[in-house]
Amino acid sequence: MKKFNFRKVLDGLTASSPGGSAGGGGAGGGSAHPGGTAGAAGTPREEIQETLTSDYFQICKTVRHGFPYLPTALAFDPVQKILAIGTRTGAIRILGRPGVDCYCQHESGAAVLQLQFLINEGALVSACADDTLHLWNLRQKRPAILHSLKFNRERITYCHLPFQSKWLYVGTERGNTHIVNIESFILSGYVIMWNKAIELSTKTHPGPVVHLSDSPRDEGKLLIGYENGTVVFWDLRSKRADLRAYYDEAIHSVAWHHEGKQFMCSHSDGSLTLWNLKSPNRPFQTTIPHGKIQRDGKKPESCKPILKVEYKTCKNSEPFVIFSGGLSYDKACRRPSLTIMHGKAITVLEMDHPIVDFLTLCETPYPNEFQEPYAVVVLLEKDLIVVDLTQSNFPIFENPYPIDIHESPVTCTEYFADCPPDLIPVLYSVGAKHKKQGYSNKEWPISGGAWNLGAQTYPEIIITGHADGSVKFWDASAITLQMLYKLKTSKVFEKQKSGEGKATAEIVEEDPFAVQMMYWCPESRIFCVAGVSAYVVIYRFSKHEVNTEIASLEVRLQYEVEDIITPEPEIIPQFPDASSQLPSLKSLSGSTNTVACEGMMKDSIPCLSVKTRPVRMPPGYQADLVIQLVWVDGEPPQQITSLAVNSAYGLVAFGNCNGLAVVDFMQKTVLLSMGTLELYGSSDPYQRQPRSPRKSKQFAAGLTELSDSPVSLELERCKSPTSVKGSRKLSLPTDLKTDLDHVNGHCTSPTSQSCSSGKRLSSADVSKANRRGPGRPPFRKAQSAACMEISLPVTTEAVGDHKTESTCARPKNRENSFSRSRSSSVSSIDRDSKEAITALYFMESFARKNDSAVSPCLWVGTGLGMVLILSLNLPASDDLRQSEPVMVSPSGTVLTLKGAVLTFACLDCTGTLIHPPYEVWRDPHSADDGEKTRKRKLVMHSPSSSQDMGDHQFAVICSEKQAKVFSLPSQTCLYVHNITETSFLLQADVVTLCNSVCLACFCANGHIMTLSLPSLRPLLDINYLPVTDMRIARTFCFSNEGQALYLSSPTEIQRLTYSQEMCDNLQDMLGDLFTPVETPEAQNRGFLKGLFGGSGQAFDREELFGEATAGKASRSLAQHIPGSGGIEGVRGAAGGVIGDLTRARIALDERGQKLGELDERTASMMASAEAFSKHAHEVMLKYKDKKWYQF
Repeated sequence: MKKFNFRKVLDGLTASSPGGSAGGGGAGGGSAHPGGTAGAAGTPREEIQETLTSDYFQICKTVRHGFPYLPTALAFDPVQKILAIGTRTGAIRILGRPGVDCYCQHESGAAVLQLQFLINEGALVSACADDTLHLWNLRQKRPAILHSLKFNRERITYCHLPFQSKWLYVGTERGNTHIVNIESFILSGYVIMWNKAIELSTKTHPGPVVHLSDSPRDEGKLLIGYENGTVVFWDLRSKRADLRAYYDEAIHSVAWHHEGKQFMCSHSDGSLTLWNLKSPNRPFQTTIPHGKIQRDGKKPESCKPILKVEYKTCKNSEPFVIFSGGLSYDKACRRPSLTIMHGKAITVLEMDHPIVDFLTLCETPYPNEFQEPYAVVVLLEKDLIVVDLTQSNFPIFENPYPIDIHESPVTCTEYFADCPPDLIPVLYSVGAKHKKQGYSNKEWPISGGAWNLGAQTYPEIIITGHADGSVKFWDASAITLQMLYKLKTSKVFEKQKSGEGKATAEIVEEDPFAVQMMYWCPESRIFCVAGVSAYVVIYRFSKHEVNTEIASLEVRLQYEVEDIITPEPEIIPQFPDASSQLPSLKSLSGSTNTVACEGMMKDSIPCLSVKTRPVRMPPGYQADLVIQLVWVDGEPPQQITSLAVNSAYGLVAFGNCNGLAVVDFMQKTVLLSMGTLELYGSSDPYQRQPRSPRKSKQFAAGLTELSDSPVSLELERCKSPTSVKGSRKLSLPTDLKTDLDHVNGHCTSPTSQSCSSGKRLSSADVSKANRRGPGRPPFRKAQSAACMEISLPVTTEAVGDHKTESTCARPKNRENSFSRSRSSSVSSIDRDSKEAITALYFMESFARKNDSAVSPCLWVGTGLGMVLILSLNLPASDDLRQSEPVMVSPSGTVLTLKGAVLTFACLDCTGTLIHPPYEVWRDPHSADDGEKTRKRKLVMHSPSSSQDMGDHQFAVICSEKQAKVFSLPSQTCLYVHNITETSFLLQADVVTLCNSVCLACFCANGHIMTLSLPSLRPLLDINYLPVTDMRIARTFCFSNEGQALYLSSPTEIQRLTYSQEMCDNLQDMLGDLFTPVETPEAQNRGFLKGLFGGSGQAFDREELFGEATAGKASRSLAQHIPGSGGIEGVRGAAGGVIGDLTRARIALDERGQKLGELDERTASMMASAEAFSKHAHEVMLKYKDKKWYQF
């Protein structure tokens, strides 16, 4: 274990970070030394023992939750009772009992066309769009491919694997049928060519093979369905067609009656035809289930195609005919449906999404027995439902899988590993009361596999925010996911009536309630949400229902540039009169909308209306306070970019690209509403001076152009290209953002709006600009990033006072309008328009240099890499907290980093993470509380550091470009590490791992990194996850204990770990897909049925399709590719009998493969030997009787 001595640091030696290069600390605050070196702290410190090394870290994906994105195929093993779903991206999800959920991916990424289980064999065949068949081994926790077979000359259209057979039938686009040995994955020489299957007199090609199935009555007969309506009943033994059936409509699917005497076809005109093998000339029954019967006795009108039909028999009732599609064309608005015909009853089940595929689950795997269907699995484009066939009203089963993550698009995520253990049962108890009724009372039928808890038992909670304003809490313990509780944040607002779209103050056309940021304090159970319409809602948790009014506040945050020079002092009212006040000219304010409606300009109006009447709030999270930013002089409020709450202080802070607001949510008052520039006070590093002072304002602030000094140029170099984006999770370069949003489509809309854009001038703006004094230069559009004037007025009116209605058009999307030169030679006035607040952190810390004791502070990070500390003066006793005001004042401390600030943390003098103070949760509506119990119980320091805080702290600050560690109160920069020069960080968090602490970073170039604390040594740096989609950037988050997650698709959450210990234990935590189950015995068919009901002789496929009889297939037709699953299979099933069986099976496979290769070589050598012998004999005969002189 390596020790790091701070005495060396204090001597001014180079910081241990190898990333510290020349100039690395050039912008590093007042006390940081350039060149990546450490500064002197003034007094020697004790050694800090860092326990984490690179051996503690390794990255691997753990589990994927949610609905498979873009599903294409479905398969079910009726004995193992597991379900497989294939997708358009080449993924396969295998589901069993809750907890058994496996994700695997084809390397090619080709869409999965079809899936076939080897029933009760622990294997799966997948057919992909690149015309490759794959055999997956499921007898291991992470399935792997054992064999692949790539077809070179023909395209695969349909596959069929008979029960307990090792020969797979493969139909192709050319109409041919090939046969593949499942064990060796080699093509048989037996081929059914399309021109042999159809009649010689037929002049047209029958089209691709759309169906293959063997007769339930006789395995030696194969039914082949061609697209153009031809069905061929092929005798495999005699290699000829027994019968052919023709229909004048295209075939989509075929289904057998279990006795093997009849089969049913579904067609493109919405018809079902039933055929009898004894009279194949025409169908003996034709129906169009949803077609209107014509009065004149003509054929019913055509309907939409029936894409799939299943024909399942029952011993004690009428057979089930189940099909998808087939609806009448005149009902265009009808939703996709599944039709169940049972006897004379026809039930149409309407679905919310298009049907991809469906399967009927039956009691027996044998095709020649009564099927006894009990459920239908329906795979929709965005859902999976299972219908109970055993009840007459066909209820659906309650789905135990977390496949409704995407019910509304996910806009943000938070991940809490190792949270308080009482939270999960509490959240579940309030969430369970909202469960839907009317589900089937039967057990979930997909119940295969085995799962146990594993060694990891700490509680984990994932929170997802959604575009419709809902927030979902999930139990994520032990790599499972289960919904606990759903909160609808939109319920605090009035519903927008349809038709009023143009008469509102909304700034977002779609999804005005979309959740943009979340902050949760698990200990105090206070939850805070920032919405896309520039509002913050604070929730408290209660187990009791309450009926109360919702408190609300309005905050005015403005970043204003006044360009009119006037010597007289102006008296500006706190809220300017909207009819008389002209809009001031602003630069890149983030809105393109300065529209006046009905002669009135919007001012002091929130975007949404909070409910003013008393609202019934059920147990769970109940709204305590709504804070809304308001329109200012016709400019809409900017979206919130940072959010922090502290329950011990009773404060919430939030910022955007205009400034910062701090609100006391206990007293329901606004404490601070200040533009970013005014936070600096006299400590402004830009030395800005006001241009047009206003005496009525609390702080003077103004506008000046920066000189091209070396300092400003250095600051320009240090800036990230992303420093004023709306949210730190959205801080991507503009060019990349455009591309990614194009890829991601509508899913990025709720939260991907930038704070800066160009601006159209209204006539009022133009007239105002023309009134400049003579000789004044025109106002430059791209002013310095932090030198705009900010207006201070704040609303502190009583709760519920505002009922303002206004009519104004919504602004257009402000996305992607930001651009600037990234050259360091650019003038400093051509910087970004504003300095956004990008990070906030409440902490007991040293606010000023050489403070003797810690005090409540708010750390503020900006988009220019500036760090400011605000002092919080709280009432001395808890009794005075409700009455005495809280004072917030800038401390004058300014530290700097390169790039927008992302995160803060504080370590004590031993290097232990200090937890911010919090209030212990108590029910705000409990009836039992007396006067004593009503007193707040505060925990000011985390238990690990409460014994000895010491006389100093370490402040860890990470920006998009670099990380720094400062010693407090001296504010000396001890360590600096330049994380990236060419890219930028999307996410950074200080996390705990193995009772220690580290800094985890996710970079836009795909690298995941960890750095030790406090010395910032690189411990892990792996190029793991390319940011191919804006969604990844927006939803990636780290948590404690080496956990992280991101949204891998619009419907799926991918969890991963960066902990070596978790990677080592992962095998024990994953579920088993295969469990030893006895195959049910076939029913005794009886003597007469055996004698008259089918083929007397057993059908030996091996004899018919094997190489001895059928010969070898052409090598150019398909190429065998050995899989990589062999060794992994042994490792995965390493324990017990399964491991031995797996090893033996793989050894046999390898031996068979080697013997096959040896056999081929021997045959080749024998052939060449024969040829040589023949040629030698011919030469001998030629020259036999010739003399030597005749040669």
